[in-house]
Amino acid sequence: MREALAHRTELCIYDQVLQQAPVIHFTGDNASGARMLVHFYALLFFEDWTHDLWSKRFIRDHVRYIDEIQCAAARVVHEMREKSTLAGYNGTFDSFHIRRGDFQYKETRIEASVIYDNTKSLLEEGYPTYIATDERNKAFFAPLAQHYKLFYLDDFQHVLEGFNTNYYGMLDQLIASRGRTFIGTYYSTFTGYIHRLRGHHYQKHKLPGYENGTLKGYYYVPQRHIHHMDQYMAISPPMWAREFPVGWRDIDKGIGSSNSSSRKEEGLVQEISGS
Repeated sequence: MREALAHRTELCIYDQVLQQAPVIHFTGDNASGARMLVHFYALLFFEDWTHDLWSKRFIRDHVRYIDEIQCAAARVVHEMREKSTLAGYNGTFDSFHIRRGDFQYKETRIEASVIYDNTKSLLEEGYPTYIATDERNKAFFAPLAQHYKLFYLDDFQHVLEGFNTNYYGMLDQLIASRGRTFIGTYYSTFTGYIHRLRGHHYQKHKLPGYENGTLKGYYYVPQRHIHHMDQYMAISPPMWAREFPVGWRDIDKGIGSSNSSSRKEEGLVQEISGS
């Protein structure tokens, strides 16, 4: 409870009155500071931990990108792994999300040479590296290309024939989430979702750090935040600027451990569906 509260001092209890209300309205008045810009798991607290983890599994398993995007991402990841294998890197690759465009946080708008300087200790020279980005001028990445074998979504059009280009952003996220090491943009919710996807991968495959929810993931700027994802941190403001380990840590705990837990899940599904 203390971690879930973060900087907040009050609770809104979901009691019988709220449960029976036909509509629950969350105010979005910017002037009041009540704008709802926060991860679902940072807004809700369940007294029963099994309900908490169930809600996170529900979002993971059902609020996700459609199969068309998932399958296209799998094709590109396969291609990346093939290229890595041929280059002698055991089928693994690293990844970046470098946010440019109209991003409002000016401290993130640094030159590629600075991105390299800030992150060179985290990556291996020559390693296959996928870059998810909205930067259209690939010459911008020349300082990185001097040290890594870079790939972009443009390099995989041969496996994306007929794919809806409106889905390219989502496709970039899924591909980047499969990097061995991932480096993203702080303040970017696009990067944040990549970290959450990676958190799910770490829990499923029990990768190093999964016990406490830490990841082999970083930020290239600001420097004070570079290592925030490879160490455990409780929820703290600004909550939207990054994701937190509580969003995926132990997410599959208790599944199938007893008939009681199975009945609880079944009851929650019925409650959600109204059956």
